[in-house]
Amino acid sequence: MTERKKILLRLDPAVHDAITRWAGDELRSTNAQIEFLLRRALANAGRLPGDVGRMPRRGRPPKDDESPGRDGDGGEVHDGLGAGDGGTRDGNGEE
Repeated sequence: MTERKKILLRLDPAVHDAITRWAGDELRSTNAQIEFLLRRALANAGRLPGDVGRMPRRGRPPKDDESPGRDGDGGEVHDGLGAGDGGTRDGNGEE
């Protein structure tokens, strides 16, 4: 993934507050909302570069995502090793 640019952006406080409220309504950070709006404005103006990547997804994956180490209902899959299995085991699988 390419490094993301860091910029200083000066905004009118009322504009910042409106963007922050809008971001909260859509469960985004203020920074992500600003990037979303800039990308949409570029796309609407026909100026969004064709090689621009998708906005990165941050936070918790969707519930239907079954990533390794998780079971289907979002709980962790336990392999019987470690705490919570009623005992302890050494590296050889013996108690």
